[in-house]
Amino acid sequence: MGDKHYPDGILLGRARVPGLDQPRIVTVRDGDVVDITAKGMATVRDIAESGSAAEHVRNAPGAVLGRADTILANSVAGQIDLSLPSLLSPIDLQAIKASGVTFVVSLLERVIEEQARGDKSRADALRGEILDLIGTDLSELVPGSETAMKVKAALIEKGVWSQYLEVGIGPDAEIFTKAQPMSSVGYGAEVGLHPSSSWNNPEPEVALLVTSAGAIIGATLGNDVNLRDVEGRSALLLGKAKDNNASASLGPFIRLFHGAFTLETVKQSEIALRVEGEDGFVLEGHSSMNQISRTPESLVAATIGGHHQYPDGLVLYLGTMFAPVQDRGGAGKGFTHKLGDIVSISTSELGTLTNRVNLSTKCPPWTYGASHLLRDLARADLL
Repeated sequence: MGDKHYPDGILLGRARVPGLDQPRIVTVRDGDVVDITAKGMATVRDIAESGSAAEHVRNAPGAVLGRADTILANSVAGQIDLSLPSLLSPIDLQAIKASGVTFVVSLLERVIEEQARGDKSRADALRGEILDLIGTDLSELVPGSETAMKVKAALIEKGVWSQYLEVGIGPDAEIFTKAQPMSSVGYGAEVGLHPSSSWNNPEPEVALLVTSAGAIIGATLGNDVNLRDVEGRSALLLGKAKDNNASASLGPFIRLFHGAFTLETVKQSEIALRVEGEDGFVLEGHSSMNQISRTPESLVAATIGGHHQYPDGLVLYLGTMFAPVQDRGGAGKGFTHKLGDIVSISTSELGTLTNRVNLSTKCPPWTYGASHLLRDLARADLL
């Protein structure tokens, strides 16, 4: 990938193009962003549902909008020249779902959040106490297995059973609605924190593109922005902790499965996270997809099937093993975002997703929904 923010492969995305009301469907060819919008194939949803998404994107005729590096640079919040194209989130009508507590480190940190009741000053002490009580390597446990159920019984007896341990090693995965269709933001955009939160963090994740038939056809990067204090007070506040203006970012492009790039590639991905603050603070970490405790296929099956249908398909965040505990602003205070933080999430297979942190109330409001898209496509005779 070199210094590029986008990977090689068959890429699918969306762009704002000056002079046009509706978002355009784009791909990248030889370093150029190419507009491949066509009647009947004017949404990412329609391309995904076509049954031949990779072939369509690879072969569709199109018009060059500009160099990819130039357009990515013009997609950064506060630096956008409206006379030039810029990227949007690479999905449109899909439901935006997420899975939680799919990695051991994430599991332990969720337990700590719950026990601390949103007080990050108690987190370090609780972390040590809980690890002592568990007394086993949870990474070896298969969720829902007989061994996992024995561990569950032991933890209940010790008085430290948690709703997070239930979804971490129990039979059922945590699947929730992260955001509404059309509400996600893309590369360079601001990501939003609810102004009531004082303890929060990025969640660097792989997100899968899934069709209405449950087929997994591609992947992208995502930031499942999390409010640790809000969810820590009560899991019933998950909606407030997770679904706020600009709280779901995806991009820069969806890479469609083709050739050597498959779901197996994604399962071996190494995800890098870097947070750079205006105060000079730098946080770096890595997440290995091969450490996930539930397979991507099982998480998709828990989301879509006979029990639940998604006619426009969905994107599913797969969860993260990265839970930042590095102190910021004083010993024992743990990590939390500050406004202006630059968050970069990278893999060699999917590129780099970069966003700047702001309050949800200060990010551009979400005003363009599914009804606006369909009306604009109808006016342009693209449906």
